[in-house]
Amino acid sequence: MTNHCSLLFIALLTVGHAQEWKPAGDGMMSAWAKSVVPNKPLPDYPRPQLVRQVWGNLNGQWEYAITEKDAAQPEAWDGKILVPFAVESALSGVGKRVGKDQRLWYKTPFSVPKQWQDDRVLLHFGGVDWHAQVFVNGKPVGEHRGGYTPFHCEISKALTEAEDQELVVSVWDPTDAGTQPRGKQVENPKGIWYTPVTGIWQTVWLEPIPEASITQLKTIPDIDTNSLRLTVSTDGDIAGLKAKVEVLAGRKVVAELTGALNQELQLDIDKPRLWSPQDPFIHTIRVHLIDENGSLVDSVVSYAGMRKISYGKDAEGVNRLMLNNEPLFMFGPLDQGWWPDGLYTAPTDAALQHDITVTKQLGFNMARKHVKVEPARWYFWCDLKGLLVWQDMPNGDRPIKRDEEDITRTAESEAQYQQEYEEMVTFLHNHPSIVTWVPFNEGWGQFKTDEILAWAKDLDPSRLIDGPSGWTDRGTGDMHDIHV
Repeated sequence: MTNHCSLLFIALLTVGHAQEWKPAGDGMMSAWAKSVVPNKPLPDYPRPQLVRQVWGNLNGQWEYAITEKDAAQPEAWDGKILVPFAVESALSGVGKRVGKDQRLWYKTPFSVPKQWQDDRVLLHFGGVDWHAQVFVNGKPVGEHRGGYTPFHCEISKALTEAEDQELVVSVWDPTDAGTQPRGKQVENPKGIWYTPVTGIWQTVWLEPIPEASITQLKTIPDIDTNSLRLTVSTDGDIAGLKAKVEVLAGRKVVAELTGALNQELQLDIDKPRLWSPQDPFIHTIRVHLIDENGSLVDSVVSYAGMRKISYGKDAEGVNRLMLNNEPLFMFGPLDQGWWPDGLYTAPTDAALQHDITVTKQLGFNMARKHVKVEPARWYFWCDLKGLLVWQDMPNGDRPIKRDEEDITRTAESEAQYQQEYEEMVTFLHNHPSIVTWVPFNEGWGQFKTDEILAWAKDLDPSRLIDGPSGWTDRGTGDMHDIHV
């Protein structure tokens, strides 16, 4: 998979010119900090589960300002910030706090290649914590509430004929003064609680797409029937269009079909090579959107791992976790994904890889990603290196003690939790490394436990639901998780 996709990671754009940059403060730095290139930080393709050949990376030095929460867009700016590192981090070059009564602003010029003029142009954000509002050339083009999941805005109608366009982003984040999912971020970090992360903390990028385009793939491996179920979701006028799909093992096509869009297709694979921590074999998927004449309209590359997660009885009749219908003892650390220099953001892609490589070298076969959602490339490397993942939902609202009843959330808090949880599951669904979802940890924000766990299982019946992790078990979910 690495060879198939690495050839497609072609960035077309650069933004501005490098200014003098250095990490803020005198705190601890990771070994990778010296490898950060200020005019091209984190240049790697950000969406390895849905790859297109042409894209543009907007990471780099932008202008920033911190204002009162209700202030208008500033006319004067405070200085430069290195995107995509959070403003509180050393690698941002700023190292300042932004409280609940303040707002963080960003501004940068960008250009769009002339060869994109007949395409729709999407502006992608990998992650912005927490409430982002986006403006292009002074026009509002979108907003998003949620610190852990990607979103995009179509900006075609906001573009002008000028060479330079202007992008402005406004961000408000209440940290632990709000009820939104926030993980271990607190205004006053101590003990197990960490520094706030405000604003852009993942790659910002541009993508040209045709009028009718592929928006999402959903893959469900079924090793019991030797098949891969695939749904190709689309946008735009798809009348007369179909999906042409190829599944490859190495360079060999092992399954192919042409079928309908926006409905589940089944690709039969004879004797598929199964994915496991010992053999993390990846099948490449090529999907082409074609018209009635067979002409290409859109094309993406993805991948899948043929594996099954379940629980069942071993030879002695004891319930065990099963991978590919065989008992597997899962053993791994609580991986919190914090960096001394970048906070939520690893300095480089090599740093992300290193954590996973060392986890496996230490003898672990899994990691529980604790109350944080990583950028897609972290899961990509788990897929390729064979590290199982138990994925937490970041906690929010207030905790309960071991013997307390579930909290009663406000309607707004409950809706925000479910929105962000569903976005997380949709975002990460296709990664074979993820085998378990963890909706609640130790009573943090725990509400309507039985109802939420059943809802979570309906969202993704192909994985296990740990419900909840530690303390306040209500007898539902797929396992009893004890913290001792």
